Amino acid sequence: MSSTELPGVRANPEPSSQVGAVRVADGEQLRTVRLSGLELNVRVRPPEREGLPPALFVHGLGGSSQNWSDLMARLADTVDGEALDLPGFGWSPPPADRDYSLTALARVVIRHLDAAGRGPVHLFGNSLGGAVSTRVAAVRPDLVSTLTLVSPALPELRVQKSAVPTALLALPGMAGMVGRLTRELSAEQRTRGVMGLCYGDPGRVTPQGFRDAVEEMERRMALPYFWDALTRSSRGIVDAYTLGGQHGLWRQAQRVLAPTLLIYGARDQLVSYRMARKAAAAFRGSRLLCLPQAGHVAMMEYPEVVGAAFREMLSDTGVGAGATDRNAGNDDNDNDDGRG
Repeated sequence: MSSTELPGVRANPEPSSQVGAVRVADGEQLRTVRLSGLELNVRVRPPEREGLPPALFVHGLGGSSQNWSDLMARLADTVDGEALDLPGFGWSPPPADRDYSLTALARVVIRHLDAAGRGPVHLFGNSLGGAVSTRVAAVRPDLVSTLTLVSPALPELRVQKSAVPTALLALPGMAGMVGRLTRELSAEQRTRGVMGLCYGDPGRVTPQGFRDAVEEMERRMALPYFWDALTRSSRGIVDAYTLGGQHGLWRQAQRVLAPTLLIYGARDQLVSYRMARKAAAAFRGSRLLCLPQAGHVAMMEYPEVVGAAFREMLSDTGVGAGATDRNAGNDDNDNDDGRG
């Protein structure tokens, strides 16, 4: 589980659907996607040339599409990339039904890809987004060309102590208690705490990057639904961890047919480094990249290394543009749009 953009100090609330003031990196564009009962903010990185295969990037708990900006920029010569803000995060308003379960989030990704007609895509996921992407790849293999997971939030029997506070947010009333206990902290203090938890080396964050993170914390904390989104999403992860049978995440990992790249950081305080070998065994034919100095968000700390590993996977597997029918021979395809 990750929390890359935790609460900051309160400011005047902004309209939840407004995206005009969202920070956009050079070369990026923003798009608002409206589906039935759902509005999504999508960050687009136009490809450097026509005909590149599509890619979709899914952030972790407390994060946003902005977490992928550096990596998308480095892959602009390889994929036609876009990153979405999951409902209730970044600049996407909360879902009308307030359903933040893993199943609901996977269904959001599937609905977006079906509506846009972009599949199959090179699918990337970090932490919570990694769990969501695993489920999407398992139940809709026709939508996924390759799967790249950075510290995916897959069930662990022994959760690291440093990850316990995030998991506790799933308990009723805990979010309110945390808010009361931490309301005296400044945005700068909160930002340093989050970076210390998520980065293997917080010193890699530039001064401008730190100021941007503080500003984003202030904005996010002002949103009236902030704690509800964080709490319900945390509960969704915990609930998904308890599922067994064909809907269990480890079982679904075994069903993934797409070439898979797994990336783990040895300094990750939220997803245990020891899970890397188990994940490599679960995802058939996967390749594993372990980064000794990285923490929970390797795509933000070492985007050049992650990008190079992704290109190597494409080169070795021969997977590129064009749809590949992965349904053939997959008699375990539920066609359930993420239900589980």
